[in-house]
Amino acid sequence: MIRPPQNRVPQVSILRPGFTHFLLIPLAALFAVHPLAVHGCSCGHDFDFHMVSWMEAARQFSQVNLHPHWAFSPAFNAGEPRFVFYPPLSWVLGALLGLLLTHLPGGSQVAGWSAAPIVFTWIVLTLSGLAMYRLARAFAGSNAALLAAILYLANPYLLFTAYERTAYGEMLAAAWIPLLLLSILRERVTVPGIALPVALLWLTNPPAAVMGSYTLALLALLRIVSTNAGAPEPVLSLSKGLASETWVSRHKVTLQFAGKTLAGFALGLALAAFYIVPAAYERHFVQVSMATIAGMRIDSNFLFEHTGTSSDALLHDQVLHTASLIAVILLIATAAALVAVFIRRKATQEAGAPEPALSSSKGLALETWDSHHYAAFPILPLSILTAGIAFLLTPLSAPIWNHAPEAAFLQFPWRLLAILAPVFALSVAAAIDRLRMRLTTIAITAVALLAALTLPAYHVFRQECYDEDTVSSQLAQFQSQAGTDPTDEYTPTAANNDALGQNDPPYWLAGSPATPPPAAAPASAPGAAPMHLRVTSPLPEFLILNLRNYPAWHVFLNGSMDSARSARIDGLIALPIPAGASTIDIRYAHTRDQTLGDAVSLLALLVLLALPAMRCSQR
Repeated sequence: MIRPPQNRVPQVSILRPGFTHFLLIPLAALFAVHPLAVHGCSCGHDFDFHMVSWMEAARQFSQVNLHPHWAFSPAFNAGEPRFVFYPPLSWVLGALLGLLLTHLPGGSQVAGWSAAPIVFTWIVLTLSGLAMYRLARAFAGSNAALLAAILYLANPYLLFTAYERTAYGEMLAAAWIPLLLLSILRERVTVPGIALPVALLWLTNPPAAVMGSYTLALLALLRIVSTNAGAPEPVLSLSKGLASETWVSRHKVTLQFAGKTLAGFALGLALAAFYIVPAAYERHFVQVSMATIAGMRIDSNFLFEHTGTSSDALLHDQVLHTASLIAVILLIATAAALVAVFIRRKATQEAGAPEPALSSSKGLALETWDSHHYAAFPILPLSILTAGIAFLLTPLSAPIWNHAPEAAFLQFPWRLLAILAPVFALSVAAAIDRLRMRLTTIAITAVALLAALTLPAYHVFRQECYDEDTVSSQLAQFQSQAGTDPTDEYTPTAANNDALGQNDPPYWLAGSPATPPPAAAPASAPGAAPMHLRVTSPLPEFLILNLRNYPAWHVFLNGSMDSARSARIDGLIALPIPAGASTIDIRYAHTRDQTLGDAVSLLALLVLLALPAMRCSQR
């Protein structure tokens, strides 16, 4: 008896490649931030700075200033050009989260702002995991890539940045670094592929952008050297023209790769020019050197360095010791993963297993790039990169740090762990790629990884909140118009923070520009200077504004711009006014450097959008 065929429902694994993986990564990120959701924010090293920035930006967004440059509450309401120099992506995201969460039905200001850092951290860890998954999928299977993504979003350095340092800008940069590595390691290098992560890094965190730029240059150089070393010898010719043609044809692929890399890097800088140009030009208006004072310099932050016996030095060394331990752990783990990849690939070759398909017509001479290094996985350049990071963490590398452009502003060599962490996760993905993993194995491994990395990190890295550091206290202070502390490196060059009054009124009249505010000033409560006011004086006097003097501020006296400002040691604007009634209008001007940066970014955006059409027309 012949039985009719039965309709079988195909068995579909919930961990199949595709959309399901992108659902698991946010869940893993939620696991990593769960302690924060239960116990509250970690008041880390930079927590106060970022919370003030988010609240300040949110207030200006509410006032329809969508591109703020000046922060009014720092320097005890005298203000500083914080948003000129700190890249926009992290504080824009934080401000938008604050606005959204504080306007939820039934919510409160305190609850909304308390949740904003936690939601921010979850978003960043999710983006980091997704970016790592994308990078790992270029060199490994989907299951290995999923575990690499989980390993990356919960790696010790990223959790150290999230919990202990609460350096939200640097934490957000972790989402773009895997994309930068993918752009230069992938089979086919493209201009947009390089430009986008370069732009995102510069718009997120300058130290990460500097590290990313040097990493991009190193990997590009290694790829070019590898290709040239394996290129065939040129055909000899008595004609210089033919010899030149032979040289060009021999190096055509290399030249194309170098051209795309340089063009992508330049386009990325141009996309971020609306931030880079003003920040670079206006840096001589502020005390930017304060970013590299004692304790914040490279030579004080090599592995396990000791800086002194004072309370500040001991606190610095404690943080450095923690970062150094993380560095050693990551370096050893990365080296072990790279060795495992090497051994497995070599064993595969000796067993006679077929190598990955190679093609010299795609990318940068893949036959040279891959076959000389045992696999499609770029083990040699990543090994060199890992060794370079290890060297740069030691005092032996001091000459490089002292002479490499902008390297001193990294402050801490251990920030290079932001580059090492995705290399580690990618190497692990390549090492476990061919292991047969069932659903239960993957699930147990993922949960074990999250628990083993997240729970100890929370207990070791989380910082307790003092009363003045809690979100509720910061929000109350911000809304009281009492002002907040200044940022030393954003202080105008002629200003002295030690001479700045902490309870200055918005403005006062004085007989000389150096006169402090009287007890009975016209506006006696502390606050920021108004942008429009009318004053009446029986005699010619000086109007002192609780506003730091900065070139972008244009002051109009009775309808005419007045640049006759007298110097004060605290950096406040002292404006001479005539006897009688005077009208003063103050405007933050859109300066030429800002206009230039906006124009370059707009042009770069048009080029980026036109690139697909240009490629289609060349086919």
